[in-house]
Amino acid sequence: MSADTQLAPPATGHSSRLKGNQLGTTQIVFLVMAAVAPLTAMIVVASIGMALGNGGGMVASFIAVMLVMICFATGYGQMSSSVVNAGGFYAYTVRALGRQAGMASGLIALLGYNGFVIGAFGTTGFYFQTIVASLTGIDIHWMIWAVVLGVIAFLFTRQGIQFSTKILSISLVLEMAILLVLDVKILATTGFTIHAFDPSVITSGSVGLGLLFAANAFVGFEATSLFSEEARDPHRTIKRATFAAILTIGLFAAFTTWAFVSALGASSTQSIAAEHLAAGDLVFTISTHYLGSAFTTVMQLLLLVSLFAALLALHNSATRYLYALGRARALPSWLSHTRPDNGAPVHASATQVVLSLAVLMIFVVAGAQPMTSVVPAMTGFGTLAIIALQLIAAVAIIVFFRRRHDTRLLTTLVIPGIGTVGLAVILTLAIANFGVMAGSNSPVVAALPWLLPIVAVAGVIYALFLKARRPAVYLALDDDIEALA
Repeated sequence: MSADTQLAPPATGHSSRLKGNQLGTTQIVFLVMAAVAPLTAMIVVASIGMALGNGGGMVASFIAVMLVMICFATGYGQMSSSVVNAGGFYAYTVRALGRQAGMASGLIALLGYNGFVIGAFGTTGFYFQTIVASLTGIDIHWMIWAVVLGVIAFLFTRQGIQFSTKILSISLVLEMAILLVLDVKILATTGFTIHAFDPSVITSGSVGLGLLFAANAFVGFEATSLFSEEARDPHRTIKRATFAAILTIGLFAAFTTWAFVSALGASSTQSIAAEHLAAGDLVFTISTHYLGSAFTTVMQLLLLVSLFAALLALHNSATRYLYALGRARALPSWLSHTRPDNGAPVHASATQVVLSLAVLMIFVVAGAQPMTSVVPAMTGFGTLAIIALQLIAAVAIIVFFRRRHDTRLLTTLVIPGIGTVGLAVILTLAIANFGVMAGSNSPVVAALPWLLPIVAVAGVIYALFLKARRPAVYLALDDDIEALA
């Protein structure tokens, strides 16, 4: 049974195919970089890493994680040339490890990306409430902001991926530009300290937490494969976009953090960052000192733009997992309906927004605060799930090429193997330090990592159910994946 026969759209006038040949390398890089949100990453992630991790050694931590991700991307790039599907890591796992493992990874992906989107709604709503109130005096509840931004994200997604890409590219350029202005000002004023690379600085504090928070800043780059069906040349575009995204994230984060460390002093970075941890204003304090309060106000406004861009990009990624599993009939098939004119997965997009806002409303009814409950729980678990997903995919990629007896041992086994070990270390650190990563001492939050094995087992059981009761759907889990090599 061919994929086209099995997955033909129902006779409702709807399409169930994404529109191909839309995205080039640069556009996909913009999509995933916006999800990473460089300005947000530096204001939030880098600051926490410097305070709780290894202080001035965070510069080296970003570089080390970048090298691990490059090793992973070596095999990832080879795989992206062989398997093209909007299901990303789910598709890779199905093709390499079978339908049951693939369904387990698909459910983990759904939880991870949707957890991230819920956390992004909470973060964005909170900062919109806080910053708008401080600048205008108009105080609107963060949940109302979340609903408004959710509607806007859906409307943008409905216009097609090209429209979202244009919005995200503008945001990305602005937020990176304002940080580079600050970096250059620090460089011109104080110079960059070489002491950031002293062994005593790199190993100060908690190196493990430093690596963990550095890895958190890379979460999102792996979404390149989710847009493979919409790429102009998926054989090469996804590989190029993945390497470009990793290098841009890593070098930009290391350079900007180096500027912050130089401004604070390598040996005193951790203590100063810790003093500003509760208020979360370390970067704003540095910018006010070097460029004045007016510049800092602009940075605050661009933070809002950055947060919404991250929300939109993460929403696009989560939507494509819903779409892919709907098209394969593992989830309701109407999730795969797309607009005939631009291929936008409108049903999956609407479902993703509604589910996210419904979960947020549960938090609101329970009296939970966004930055102490919603964001730590959802973003922390989302990070853990996606790191686990990356590790599963890394193993799947190695198995895929070994089963094909691929002779390119360096790029399909050795280097990806190093990346796999690195990801295993990062995942171990994430589980061991989950409470710190999630910023919560709650026993409920501490228990969230147990959801991963539970969901994985549930995925296997569901796949076995499909095999026994709905064999056509079970077969379609693999039929839906287009093998190009």
